[in-house]
Amino acid sequence: MSQQTTIRKLAALVNTPVEKLLEQLAEAGMSFSGPDQVVTSIEKVKLLGFLKRAHGKVELPAEAGDAPKKITLNRSKKQELTVGGGKSRATVDVVVRKKVTLMRPEDNPPPTDERADILRKLEESKQRNLAEQQKLAEDDRRRAEVKDAARRAAEEAARVKAEEEARATAAPVVADEEPATRKPPTTHGHGHPHPKPAAPPRADAPRAPAHKTRGSHAMVAGVEDDDRANRFAGQMHLSASDRARRTTNARGKPGGRPQRRNAEQSRSGGGAHGFSRPTTPIVREVSIGDTITVADLAQKLALKGGDVVKALFKMGVMATITQSIDFDTASLVTEELGHTVVRGGGEDVEDALLAHVEDVQGDKIARPPVVTIMGHVDHGKTSLLDYIRRTKVATGEAGGITQHIGAYHVETDKGVISFLDTPGHAAFSSMRARGAKLTDIVVLVVAADDGVMPQTIEAIKHAKAASVPLIVAINKIDKSDADPLRVKNELLAHDVVAEDFGGDTQMVELSAKTGLGVDNLLDSISLQAEVLELSAVATGRATGVVIESSLDKGRGPVATVLVQQGQLKKGDYLVCGVQYGRVRALFDETGSQVGEAGPSIPVQILGLSGVPDSGDDFVVVEDERLAKDVAQQRDAKRRESRLVAAAGNRMEDIIAQMGQGEGQLSLNLVVKADVHGSVQALREALTSLSTPAIRINVIGGGVGGITESDATLAATSKATIIGFNVRADASARKVIDTNGVDLRYFSIIYDVIDQVKQVASGILGVEIREEIIGTAEVRDVFRSSKFGAVAGCMVVEGVVKRHKPIRVLRDSVVVFEGELESLRRFKENVDEVRNGTECGIGVKAYNDVKSGDQIECFERIEVQRTL
Repeated sequence: MSQQTTIRKLAALVNTPVEKLLEQLAEAGMSFSGPDQVVTSIEKVKLLGFLKRAHGKVELPAEAGDAPKKITLNRSKKQELTVGGGKSRATVDVVVRKKVTLMRPEDNPPPTDERADILRKLEESKQRNLAEQQKLAEDDRRRAEVKDAARRAAEEAARVKAEEEARATAAPVVADEEPATRKPPTTHGHGHPHPKPAAPPRADAPRAPAHKTRGSHAMVAGVEDDDRANRFAGQMHLSASDRARRTTNARGKPGGRPQRRNAEQSRSGGGAHGFSRPTTPIVREVSIGDTITVADLAQKLALKGGDVVKALFKMGVMATITQSIDFDTASLVTEELGHTVVRGGGEDVEDALLAHVEDVQGDKIARPPVVTIMGHVDHGKTSLLDYIRRTKVATGEAGGITQHIGAYHVETDKGVISFLDTPGHAAFSSMRARGAKLTDIVVLVVAADDGVMPQTIEAIKHAKAASVPLIVAINKIDKSDADPLRVKNELLAHDVVAEDFGGDTQMVELSAKTGLGVDNLLDSISLQAEVLELSAVATGRATGVVIESSLDKGRGPVATVLVQQGQLKKGDYLVCGVQYGRVRALFDETGSQVGEAGPSIPVQILGLSGVPDSGDDFVVVEDERLAKDVAQQRDAKRRESRLVAAAGNRMEDIIAQMGQGEGQLSLNLVVKADVHGSVQALREALTSLSTPAIRINVIGGGVGGITESDATLAATSKATIIGFNVRADASARKVIDTNGVDLRYFSIIYDVIDQVKQVASGILGVEIREEIIGTAEVRDVFRSSKFGAVAGCMVVEGVVKRHKPIRVLRDSVVVFEGELESLRRFKENVDEVRNGTECGIGVKAYNDVKSGDQIECFERIEVQRTL
């Protein structure tokens, strides 16, 4: 027994509200009292038939009893899907509905009157379009004929005076057009097709002269018009204007096919939208600065980066697309690729800065002299300056030697004088050279009891290289062994001639300890300054140079600068090398804060973005933006130059480095110091210790305390950390302890050099050396049945020992190397025989000893290798 279906269940099955289903049943002629009443199968079929008739889903048969011509089936399929997993798992119902309409294939609808009417209208439209097309073509033909007749009349009037020449020139044209192998008609200058020779002329066309056959296009126009009209008349999707445009060409002449000459003009760029294909390679003018990346160069050359990399590789340069190359390499590869190179400035910001500085002008006034005190270590340079300043500077320096450039200006009876105190140690050569360049006068201090020393000679060379006048201060004349005359004579060997000897160099004898002769030195300085006539602009924006720089933990980057022009004030914006900033404070040498500093005055400034390099120039600018742009451009150039220098990208260089690296040891160092000058001096002094056996590399360094990044760098590269007047912070000490990094603190520079020599010697290890300890000369040879050949010898040098190896030399050439079998003295075996003593020597496994040979006794010893 089948289950009965109620109206409610039927409504849920067909997804229709119950109320709407009751209304549809009522419209179908069936009445129900409620949704729970049972619906029979007959009533369902009756409802379905009503709904199909109402929605046009079925066509009623012509006669009762015929089957429907199409059936529409609605199918639905319900599935359950599980989504997610665990606690978030859920079940989703998915219903797929499908609608299919089926028709009987044999029931093809016969043509109806409506279809015939549509076909008839289409045919009428086609005929109208054809007639319209023919009319337009006829109008165009007539206009072209009128235009052509006017053109021929103008040409005829112009050629009346030269009729013979016209015939002569027209004959070859006619001859060119006669071959039967001609392509479809081409156009002449007016866009008209040349005529076919066999086409008969039209009766209504104007007759042209015999030699004007080239312009007579009317004779073929009538034959071709019908073909063109018929060709485009059947295209119903075209409007009348489109068909007319396709039927006529660009010059109004009938002919739907584009003419060959116009097409050639379009390809050659003669048309409005034509373009020219380059027939020769494009040569570009490329602007290149000091350095450029391969990618940027490829972009300027309009090439792929891989093509430029290949060209570099063919030249022997291995570079990646992101790597920087120098100007010479870039210019070579650019010329190799067929382009020209222009040296790019990229100096827009620098030019703006230069113009900014040149705008500042003013009246020059006298300025104080800048005096640099130079000389050998421990000759009394700082003590002399100490006496002048009435302070105790020397006691504050580690080991009693100066390791920084000290800058001071003092008020004397002779006026204001600025002093620069340079170190005398050999490692501070760059500091002394920088001091000589900044100064107006060099005071060379030489100890009267010590004389001219290596750093004294170096200071003389620096002063001459900078073309700075020299004043010699002969110090320590209060000592008993002082000999100023010897100092003057020793200086003569270096082209420093005293005034006493007819030269032009002032030499002052003094004692920095007692103050004797110091006033005479100040008088000499003032006299030399008057001769030089020193002057500078005291107003406007300041310029100068960095003497020393450091990183203070509480104040940040600190730079000691010497003002050379203008007035440096608090609040000024300045650019200093690759750093920039605003002056937050100015301090003099005593630590007192000042508001401004004029020419020849050294001051400390705060407020820079970083620690500048010693020797960098500083310039005060109008705003911070210009300073920042200049600093960033300089930093980018310096970084690119460093990358290019460190790249080692030539194959020959790499192979050479590989060849040099065989058997060569290396010692890596990380150097941190309190000031930039010390870092520079340590770097130069330590790298100069390198030998063919060991190479010393300073892989990192800088100004300030030892940080965690420094310790990490040393740990990864197995380097030793050198701390010069600085200490490691807590995080750095943790990394150092964890990785076992070698950390050493120093405050005197020669201690650093000695320690590095010891470390390098430990890396080098020991070597085996042979040392000759004695030589014996063979006077006679005795033959023994028991011992063989026994050499009677005289020890002529050193000691011959029995248990040491020996060599037999004949005519100073080694003929045998071995050991002694016996060593006798008056038939007694002895362990050694000394110089001047006779002995008998039996050489083991060698019986060819001859009179006159030498027996050399040696020993092998281990020697510690050193730098």
